[in-house]
Amino acid sequence: MPSLLNADGKVARPAPEAAEDGARRRFLFAVPPLTGHVNPTVAVGAELARRGHKVAWVGQRSVLERLLRRGSQIFTAEDEAFAARLEQARHEWVRLRGPAALRFLWEEFIVPLGHAMMPGVEAAIGRFHPDVVISDQQVLAAPVAARLRGLPWATCATTSAELARPLAGMPLVEEWIRELIGGFQLDHGIDDLLDLRFSDHLVLVFSTGALIGDISFFPGHFAFVGPALRRPAAGDFPWHWLDEGGGRPAVLVSLGTIDGPAGERFFRAAADAVRDMGVRAVFAAPPAALPDPPPNVLVREHVPQMALLKRMSAVVSHGGHNTVCEALAHGLPLVVAPIRADQPVVARQVVGAGAGITVRYGRVGAGELRSALGSVLGNAAYREAAVRVGESFAAAGGAAHAADRLEKLA
Repeated sequence: MPSLLNADGKVARPAPEAAEDGARRRFLFAVPPLTGHVNPTVAVGAELARRGHKVAWVGQRSVLERLLRRGSQIFTAEDEAFAARLEQARHEWVRLRGPAALRFLWEEFIVPLGHAMMPGVEAAIGRFHPDVVISDQQVLAAPVAARLRGLPWATCATTSAELARPLAGMPLVEEWIRELIGGFQLDHGIDDLLDLRFSDHLVLVFSTGALIGDISFFPGHFAFVGPALRRPAAGDFPWHWLDEGGGRPAVLVSLGTIDGPAGERFFRAAADAVRDMGVRAVFAAPPAALPDPPPNVLVREHVPQMALLKRMSAVVSHGGHNTVCEALAHGLPLVVAPIRADQPVVARQVVGAGAGITVRYGRVGAGELRSALGSVLGNAAYREAAVRVGESFAAAGGAAHAADRLEKLA
C-alpha cells in the first residue's frame, strides 16, 4: 500500500519559506505528562522552528526530555507532591471504567494537574515571553495564565472526542465538568468564565470531517488540520522477519501504554486469533505479556511504529487517537477494542467512516477477533474507506496547516 506521507513521515504539503527576522514569533506549548498529548506538538513545534520561530514547551521535564528533540527549550511546571503520586494515580485510573473513570480523571488528574502546573506555566510565560500560548485540552493552567496576561491562546485538541460531546446524554455530568472548569478559573482570579477546553481564538483539531463526521457547524476558528505526524523514529527492528513472511499480510497489534492483567488477556486472545491465519503479526507488547507466542507472532516492547505501518495491511488497536490516525494516514483498516476515555468515541468514528470494526476489549475472544480481522483484511470496502480518510488527512495539511494558523494568530 503506498504511503500518503512524504519521506520524512509527514503529510505532503508545500511548506512556506522561513519567517523573515521581523516576522519571527515565540510559541509556548503547555502539555500534560501524557505521550499521546505531547506527540502532535512535536511535529507542529518542529515546523514552526523550521520557519524561524522560537518554540518552547512547559510541562513535566522528564516526559518532555524523552519525547522532544535534543536541545528543545523546556520549562518545568510540576509540583513534587503531585508528581510523586502521578504514577499511582495512573494505575488506579486504568482499573476504572465508565463514570468512575471520568470522575477520577477530572478530580484526581485534570484539576489537580492544573493547580500543580500553574506556578510553572506563569514562570515560563514570564521568562519566555511568548506571542502565543498553545494549550492541550487537559492543561487548565495555560489558558488561565494566558488570559491573566492578555495573551492570545490556542487549544491543542489532540483527540476529537470532546468535539463529539460524548456526554450529551448526561447533561448533569456535563454541567459538573463545566463547574469544575469554572471553579478553577475563580480560584486563580478570573470571573469571566470560559470553557477552557476550547479557545475563543483558535482550536487546532488533529482530525478531519472524513473521520469525525459533519463539521460544517463549527465556527471558523476551529481548524481541522488532520494529524500532525512525527518523523519516523529510528530503532532496531528485525525487518527480515517480515520479509520471511512470503508476501503474507502483516498486522500490527497495539494497546498503547495499557498494561496489567486485562492487557495480557487481550494479547493472548489476539495471539490465538492470528495463530492459524495466513498473516504475520507484530505485537507491541511487553514480552512477559505473551511469553510463548505462535511462530507467526513477533513480540516487541517498542516498535518504530510509523516506519512499521508502511509494511502493514491492518491494525488492531485500543482506539488511541494517535495510533488510529497514523493507521488511517497509511490507508490501513482497523479492528478497534476501546477501553476508556476518548477511545469509545474514536472507535465509533472509525466505524462511522467505514474504516473498521469494533470489538469488546474486556470480553472479546479469539474467535471474534479472528472474524473481525478477517473481515477488514478480506473486504476491500474497509481499506477503501481507510484510504479516503487518509487522503483527507493529507489534504488537511497536518503540522504545516497548524503552523499556518498559529502564525496568523500571532
